[in-house]
Amino acid sequence: MLQNLASYFQHLTVVELCDILLVLLIVFQLFRALRKSIAFNIFIGSIVIYILWLVVKKLQMPLMSEILDRLVSIGLIGLIVVFQPEVRKFLIALGRRSPVGKNGFVSRLFQSNSLNKYIVEEDVIEEITEALTFMQERKIGAILVIARSERFEFDTNTGKMINGRVSAKLLESIFTKESPLHDGAVLIDKDNLIAAAVVLPISDNTKLPSNIGLRHRSGVGATEHSDVLVVILSEESGKISVAKNGNLFQDMRMEDVKKEMYDAMVM
Repeated sequence: MLQNLASYFQHLTVVELCDILLVLLIVFQLFRALRKSIAFNIFIGSIVIYILWLVVKKLQMPLMSEILDRLVSIGLIGLIVVFQPEVRKFLIALGRRSPVGKNGFVSRLFQSNSLNKYIVEEDVIEEITEALTFMQERKIGAILVIARSERFEFDTNTGKMINGRVSAKLLESIFTKESPLHDGAVLIDKDNLIAAAVVLPISDNTKLPSNIGLRHRSGVGATEHSDVLVVILSEESGKISVAKNGNLFQDMRMEDVKKEMYDAMVM
């Protein structure tokens, strides 16, 4: 097998070499774009399955070849479904720009941060996660309202306009107990922290748990009035809850909260 592999590389043409280099470049760029994302494990798993498929084909293992042939044949459709948000943003960006030029797709493909422009705002999610972890360890209460779509509408007159890029340090400084802005919610749209200390409408839903406080009820109320996701950090217990579509989900794991934010910012 090694002799066949060595023989293959000895007889490579220029076109075949360019083909290999382009594939390696695309894989490398995908790796850089997805390495801190929720989809990274899926990306690595897909590569492992494809390599295994090539090895099995080379070793002529008929049963495994049949199984992996079926898996690989539907793999592309499966990946399109799994990576639907990223594919959609990628195609939208591709259609809006000329293929060539300073900001075109071709030139951006060879930049170090190329595909980061076409995927979910993972950096924003990481900044929010870092802030939530920091505040959870210190039992600092917080409530974050995240826009889920272009239909995001909210009255910011009750709060203070910020219009700054979302960062962990900014969120931590807003919700620390010494801050004059720690009461109320922050409004986040994409990577922009619009306002802080915003008063949210309180839900009068009688089906909500009786032991929750005003912070949780106002979080649910916000989702009843606008297309938003609300992340609530309890000052008393340090537990995280998520409100969406008028429903409250309590005591959520951080990974599940990240998935909810991912869906809110992309879908």
